[in-house]
Amino acid sequence: METIANRRPLTTRETRWAAAAARLLTRLGVSPNAISLAGIGFAAIGAAAFALSAQERWALAGAAIAIQLRLLANLFDGLVAVEGGKGSATGGLYNEFPDRIEDSLLLVAAGYACGWPGLGWVAALLAMTTAYLRALGGSLGFAQDFAGPMAKQHRMAALTLGAVLALVMPMRETLAATLIVVAAGSALTALRRLARLARRMRGQAR
Repeated sequence: METIANRRPLTTRETRWAAAAARLLTRLGVSPNAISLAGIGFAAIGAAAFALSAQERWALAGAAIAIQLRLLANLFDGLVAVEGGKGSATGGLYNEFPDRIEDSLLLVAAGYACGWPGLGWVAALLAMTTAYLRALGGSLGFAQDFAGPMAKQHRMAALTLGAVLALVMPMRETLAATLIVVAAGSALTALRRLARLARRMRGQAR
């Protein structure tokens, strides 16, 4: 179950529109777990849009929209669970596991769309590594480390921007450059989180 202590810091969580939408979802009886699963659906739509973009460039707009809908699902599942008091025993599982599927679907699909599938797989693997190190720190009793520079929201912001720019710029080159930025930033994020975790562990041992 998601708690205040291990939540990703998001300024959008404090906005009026987000709170109003979360209250509406709560009143409608939508469960946080269902919202989490909807995020996978949005990511799958985004991945399909990337796949279609090789023939129809306009599909990139659909990919950008789907990425943002995925992020909204990631926002509202936590809001409904915590603020709406709808958390469940399996909430932590639904909060984490779909994210890994969603990242991989979108990044790998973008790799195939730009003709560099290996680049998409590398970006997805490094994204998963950042999440693993965050969760590892939490499992060791430390506060989860959401430090960037390429945390989840930054990866998705970069991929959204890349999809939009690819509408008007050379598509393959733009998407490939976006994935390189995501992969490099994720690698730096993983190294930073690893170093911070090691410092915490050494400090605890003293």
